[in-house]
Amino acid sequence: MLTPANLRRMADRLSEMRGAAMKMGQLLSMDAGDLLPPEMSDILARLRADATPMPPRQLGQVLDAEWGHGWRGRFVDFDTRPIAAASIGQVHRARLRDRRDLAIKVQYPGVARSIDSDVDNVAGLLRLSGLLPDDLDVAPLLLEAKRQLHEEADYAAEARHLSRFAGLLAGDARFRVPELYPDLSTARVLAMSFERGEPLETLATAPQEMRDEVASRLLDLAAREMFDWGWMQTDPNLANFRWDAEGRRIVLLDFGATREVPPALADLYRGVLRAALARDRAGAEGALGAFGLLDEKTPPGLRDEALELFDLAAGEMLGNAPFDFGASDLLGRLRDRGTALALDRSGWRVPPAETLWVQRKIGGLYLLCARLGAVVDLRALLASRA
Repeated sequence: MLTPANLRRMADRLSEMRGAAMKMGQLLSMDAGDLLPPEMSDILARLRADATPMPPRQLGQVLDAEWGHGWRGRFVDFDTRPIAAASIGQVHRARLRDRRDLAIKVQYPGVARSIDSDVDNVAGLLRLSGLLPDDLDVAPLLLEAKRQLHEEADYAAEARHLSRFAGLLAGDARFRVPELYPDLSTARVLAMSFERGEPLETLATAPQEMRDEVASRLLDLAAREMFDWGWMQTDPNLANFRWDAEGRRIVLLDFGATREVPPALADLYRGVLRAALARDRAGAEGALGAFGLLDEKTPPGLRDEALELFDLAAGEMLGNAPFDFGASDLLGRLRDRGTALALDRSGWRVPPAETLWVQRKIGGLYLLCARLGAVVDLRALLASRA
């Protein structure tokens, strides 16, 4: 499975499947070697912007259906070769007659119809493999996954999210959000201003101070999204960020996976953060219980080990010294001990479905900061949120 040839074949297959299967590959590709062999994450990195694109004829058919025949007359140039091809759609560069540069995101035909079957197939494979206990009810998570992916395939909704984030970040020189072109946007086409920038991972060789600053910005933005705005972009795929070196700002590109964070959910995370900052074991037990991860049926040994893992992570990440994402082996140690813990299926619990996408954001940001090799004073950054 882990030979380079097999990994390339797997990446090729996922790039052809698109949709939910490719989303899974994209998330795996963010790993910097803590969870997967480095060669695997390097090969899977292709999935961030290298799906199999639509042929030009099919692209033309989609745009004819969305914009009507004769749409080419609105442009001086429209490049049929995509500048990015991802899980749900591909992006083309175009230029209007007034010379403004646009990025046009076009959805793959049929991808929205395949979401339910994709998720059901993944769930079926998990059941057949025996990885999930028979009495573990994952139906709420599957429904939430389907709902979120359907929302990501609704470009009209993404256009609204884009406009809202542009308003929330207006005047913040650290970030740039593309300008929406509503007259060219539909449920399957999203038209935005073309924003220049380099892939964020190119900063891995930048000076340490710059890497630390970029990571701090993204972590602070996530905290604002959860605790201040109650509105979060939950897909931390590296392809969704660019670095504008001239303006020294982060360009935010994709708002399809934007979700409301209800006050009650934010309070759950605030409780976890408060317990972690205070190294409060009783508070941690209560916070994990509120999430449904511990209950009266949890065996005492599993409860103690879960709290030990919580204390380990809190102590290293939120201690008095800045946390070095790149040098730390914390994730590997948590993985090893967590794997041993997970072998006892009596301790398995299904978390609240609404936490699924917030967890994707949190985990993805950790992996992103590790790729940058960032050093961040997380305690100072998060203390005011508790």
